[in-house]
Amino acid sequence: MKCALIIPAWRSEDLFPTKTAGFQINYWEPLGTLYLAAALQQAGHTVQFYNGAFMSNAEIMAGVGKSKPEFVGIYSTTFGWPRAITTAKAVKALDDKIFVCAGGPYPIAQQDQCLANGGGHIDAVVTGEAEITVPEVLARIEHGESLDGVLGVAFRRGQHVVGNPPRPLIEDLDALAFPARDLLGDPNRYVPPPATYRRKPVAVMITSRGCSRRCIFCFQTDHQRQSGKRGVRYRSVDNVLQEIELCLDMGYREIKFIDDSFAADYDRAMALSNEIRARRLDFAWFASACVNQVDKPLLRAMKDAGCWAILLGAESGVQRNLNTLRKGITLDQTRAAVRAAKEVGLKVSTPFLFGIPGETFEDGVKTIDFAVELNPDLANFHALTAFPGTYLYQHLDEFGTVSRELSDFSYQGAAFVPYTMSREQIQELRQLAFRRFYTRPSFLLKRLVQIRTWNDCKVAARGVRGLFWLWVKKRLFERNGARTRVAARRA
Repeated sequence: MKCALIIPAWRSEDLFPTKTAGFQINYWEPLGTLYLAAALQQAGHTVQFYNGAFMSNAEIMAGVGKSKPEFVGIYSTTFGWPRAITTAKAVKALDDKIFVCAGGPYPIAQQDQCLANGGGHIDAVVTGEAEITVPEVLARIEHGESLDGVLGVAFRRGQHVVGNPPRPLIEDLDALAFPARDLLGDPNRYVPPPATYRRKPVAVMITSRGCSRRCIFCFQTDHQRQSGKRGVRYRSVDNVLQEIELCLDMGYREIKFIDDSFAADYDRAMALSNEIRARRLDFAWFASACVNQVDKPLLRAMKDAGCWAILLGAESGVQRNLNTLRKGITLDQTRAAVRAAKEVGLKVSTPFLFGIPGETFEDGVKTIDFAVELNPDLANFHALTAFPGTYLYQHLDEFGTVSRELSDFSYQGAAFVPYTMSREQIQELRQLAFRRFYTRPSFLLKRLVQIRTWNDCKVAARGVRGLFWLWVKKRLFERNGARTRVAARRA
């Protein structure tokens, strides 16, 4: 069967302030879509991929019209759902017989609502992992059979929505085909934010799925954290190494491991690092980890294997707020992890959140102080977002209010506002944090002496432009004025 997989068209200005988009913009390999594409190819289907990060809606539709698929899968986040509806409508306008299916975090969390407000243009929603579910859907379509009984699917039958039971999560991740990166076109287009990579092209990879932690802001398909070992499903070290070697054969020079925590299984992380070094695989890599899951021996093993940077989730400089987030960490553990990473020679990136339930503006200032104290190489300051499907979203009445506008549901838009703060205060804290952290003389001097290449010069130039607007433009992070907020409630 001819299939088309689509990420709807979007612009950097839809997510980031126009003045700073050049420094913040990033294009990640869409790993979930590529895994699905590989599964469809393995099942004998042909797949075309259209990425709206680089194409307009008109260009996507021109491609779809030319290839004439029988099945279209549309990926959507919460932020991107209005564009997903627009895309589905355009596909149906080309040929109403095309079966249109939606997947991604928002459709998984809001399956009935997505089918209801899709205006009849969306035939089904995949409610979990798609690699087994979608090929089964296509087999039913090919034979003219109903989707009744296909686990992990909600579908439209006339004016009614039928929700099938969920599909158990995939336990044997080694059985999955590697992501179909051959569909990406020029891999050099897919780059993380400036200063967060060293070599191009950059591949994105996961060595596990799921998380054993219960942070209130995190969306996990396995809400009860019951699948796999402690809620995490792991690929074997050998399977990961096979994919790494394939990526290197394809010309990739850097890999970003985007597991929720690369070190969730300490011994496995150590074994993988040691094996990368033993095989003398030449690539730079970057990983994320929880601060209470790493120590100097592991971090040194990662560095010796080619890892050059690590993201450590700091989130807040106030212990009470960390407890509210259910992070399961302490400020001293964050201090120790950042210190250990620096001592072995890794660059350190730490994200922080503003707008935590119960947080005050004064707490936010303490978080900025903590970021300056830690002095990582990179720091990011986000607005806590109550994405559908998270514990925070499901308990909104307890915690705060939420925007009506799906376009606010990014880490930039401050869609969620706790009862103890205002939206304007959250965005004020973000701007203050970027100003204080990135305009310290010691930080600027360190970055200046680190400039070695033409790419370093370009990154520095973008950073200077971003800093200029941080100081010159008031309320830089406000998007389209104040949005109307409604009393939070479960949707």
